[in-house]
Amino acid sequence: MSTVAEKIIFSAPSCLLQNTFHFCPGCHHGLVHRLAGEAIDEFKLADKAIGVIGVGCGVFLYDYLAVDCCEAPHGRAPAVASGLKRANPESFVFTYQGDGDLAAIGTSEIIHTANRQENITVIFVNNSVYGMTGGQMAPTTLPGQKTTTTPLGRKPAGDGYPMRMAELIGSLQGTAYSARVSCHDLKHIRSARKAMKRAFQAQVENRGFAMIELLSACPTNWRMTPQQSLARMAGEMLTAFPLGVYKDF
Repeated sequence: MSTVAEKIIFSAPSCLLQNTFHFCPGCHHGLVHRLAGEAIDEFKLADKAIGVIGVGCGVFLYDYLAVDCCEAPHGRAPAVASGLKRANPESFVFTYQGDGDLAAIGTSEIIHTANRQENITVIFVNNSVYGMTGGQMAPTTLPGQKTTTTPLGRKPAGDGYPMRMAELIGSLQGTAYSARVSCHDLKHIRSARKAMKRAFQAQVENRGFAMIELLSACPTNWRMTPQQSLARMAGEMLTAFPLGVYKDF
């Protein structure tokens, strides 16, 4: 009979509900949920956190995190979050948004929310395509990338260039923290974990607006296997969207 005591060295965040994720194989939404859950646990925010969910694949956040959640119209999560935070300044308010939601219909909301120095945290998942609605071109779609609305590939002349939101938000005076990280391998996931906690810390310390942009895979709409998607992230995605901290407090 063994006398070696068992020691738990890795477990799920306490605020992460024990439900089966519905996301496609190779999608990183589940991982991002976990990173958010770890930050919620670390800062002991579960009882006062409010998640504001935009439209997209992450819309079912309330099925996976044991915090209060509020759904917002497409693109309006930062505006809704601003109202919630102003009405409940003791609460911890964060949004969870994709690239179509945040960088397309929500461009005005995210820019002005940051510029007003609203004390909220934004979790921005960038997979360079509209995921839930059928794989259309997003503001972050790469040049040459084929989507359902750019079957021959995105052409900068006419279609524009991918929007680098972390840099744009980082340039605003009201922003306390803006960073871009990636989820494609263990090394980068560790960096993403640190950045997530930093983005949460900004609000905890009343520093003002914070955003973390996480590069993510969408194998289904990229028409790739999960393994191929990881290779694309390590190559094309990191070239188009340089990783780094663009504003810090």
